[in-house]
Amino acid sequence: MTHPWLQRLSSTVQSCQNWLHQMEPTRQLERQYQTLSTAPIDTLWQTLINLADMSWHPLITSTNVPRGLTIKPGLIYNAMPRWLPIPVTTFVERVLPEELLSIRLFPVPGLEERVIYRLESTMWGTRVSYSITLRGWLSPLAWSLIKPYAAQVAEAIAAAAEKTTQTALPPQPSGSEAW
Repeated sequence: MTHPWLQRLSSTVQSCQNWLHQMEPTRQLERQYQTLSTAPIDTLWQTLINLADMSWHPLITSTNVPRGLTIKPGLIYNAMPRWLPIPVTTFVERVLPEELLSIRLFPVPGLEERVIYRLESTMWGTRVSYSITLRGWLSPLAWSLIKPYAAQVAEAIAAAAEKTTQTALPPQPSGSEAW
């Protein structure tokens, strides 16, 4: 015969184990966003890999990457997100020049973020794709915070590159000007 307090303790431990099992980091959320840009693919790529200037990014305010550093797989740096006042460890996973950039972010324990940027030249312009995958038991909470901003990333890259292209081009004379 066991004591009633041992039965309650056993029941409580079992409840805690069930709860922890439900909270395992098996949750995964994925989303992809695309847009077309009139900017050349090389301008888009330069905008994307310039990690020292993230002013265009709706989720990141800055990084500790020195200006002019060539990014390559294995690069680890810190990014300052707009929605979390602590630096986020960021790891460059894969780089295919002018085609693909894959990055992993580790904001807090219980959350991992994978971001893939793809550039593809098409008949209508350059397709910019932004894929985001959140893993971990905190992913539903994180998604609720970043979802409105994540939807803007692909368009923000395109807009920043197009702005760069417009400022780099000399003004064209209009046909109505008298010489």
